[in-house]
Amino acid sequence: MEDAFSWLKRGSAEIIPEEELKAKLAEGRPLTVKLGADPTRPDLHLGHAVVLRKMRQFQELGHKVVLIIGDFTGMIGDPSGRSKTRPPLTLEETRENAKSYVEQAGKILRQEPHLFELRYNSEWLEGLTFKEVVRLTSLLTVAQMLEREDFKKRYEEGIPISLHEFLYPFAQAYDSVAIRADVEMGGTDQKFNLLVGREVQRAYGQAPQVCFLMPLLVGLDGREKMSKSLDNYIGLTDPPEVMFKKLMWVPDPLLPDYFRLLTDLTEAEIGEVLAQGPVPAHRVLARLLTAAYSEPLLPPRLDRAYYEGLGYAWAAFGRDQGVGPEGVREAEARYDQVAKGAIPENLPEVEIPPSELKEGRIPVARLFTLAGLTPSNAEAKRLIKNRGLRINGEVVEDPHLEVELKGPLVLQRGKDRFVRVRPL
Repeated sequence: MEDAFSWLKRGSAEIIPEEELKAKLAEGRPLTVKLGADPTRPDLHLGHAVVLRKMRQFQELGHKVVLIIGDFTGMIGDPSGRSKTRPPLTLEETRENAKSYVEQAGKILRQEPHLFELRYNSEWLEGLTFKEVVRLTSLLTVAQMLEREDFKKRYEEGIPISLHEFLYPFAQAYDSVAIRADVEMGGTDQKFNLLVGREVQRAYGQAPQVCFLMPLLVGLDGREKMSKSLDNYIGLTDPPEVMFKKLMWVPDPLLPDYFRLLTDLTEAEIGEVLAQGPVPAHRVLARLLTAAYSEPLLPPRLDRAYYEGLGYAWAAFGRDQGVGPEGVREAEARYDQVAKGAIPENLPEVEIPPSELKEGRIPVARLFTLAGLTPSNAEAKRLIKNRGLRINGEVVEDPHLEVELKGPLVLQRGKDRFVRVRPL
């Protein structure tokens, strides 16, 4: 039990209370470990993986994970960390997003019936009577609700708070009652909601759940938590070359946290890797995670044995090319080519239809837009003025240039976005 607790505690931000988790683990029965997810967006990233990986560890110890899709609470909108009211979604939108969410979570969570259960909270929330809602809301005061940092800040700044937002913590707490949760997982921004769950379970005569809080993974900007809306994320379904590249962009100060939260390397091994310098350390991280998420199921332990199992020599850390899965080797080779200013070999291709050509020529801005490298001709012209676009490695300087398209050309935006175009 002590070993199990130590393994689970590693990387956590807070366990409330620790003694209760130890006591539950000592009971020797499978625990019900809950994670609620409002699928406001259909894509998962490594920030989500922090919590999902910890749940996978519970599964490896024989406990059952219950993933609750908040198709009903998604219509309310989680106010946690929000500076304004979140636009509500329809039930249909939440369920459509949920399909992708569950599929991607399956890259990490085991799916055996005794270890995994999928539920939708509309099962029990949609049928609640108004009498039951009144009972729930009587368990907390308005003053307690305004102790929440996000509500408090909005109230002090005069930013509207809709009454329905106060219902969200109660709805999430009732999820714990419905499945009799032993443990609820969440990021540190969910602390208030998880604690409300303890109080509501007590009111319904249940043993309160343990609140298991994980740190929020800082994104590639080095400041804000990883978020798709901030474009500082690394997606679980990113192609290998994209994931490898983004992991090589992780700010140096964040490397220790990324290793602790996303791998199972020991503190000694992490120290060993970091001591080699940022570039070798980035390569170890990029190889480990790119290989793991390219596979249909994430291995239970992302440790030294897994790294060596990929064919990489641990003694050399990030300096060797090693063997490794083909997709990772190609992604790494592509990254190195681009870093040296070369044009990578494998590029997406776009065929330009004859209707776009006039005597075999096409305006350069239109060409980049048809290739998908710019959203509009105006944006292409703006980038050309800033020397941000290239053709066959040469900077395009004239936004009104007419390009002769008789054969394939390599278009480039920035340092690492390439498309090969050719006439149809």
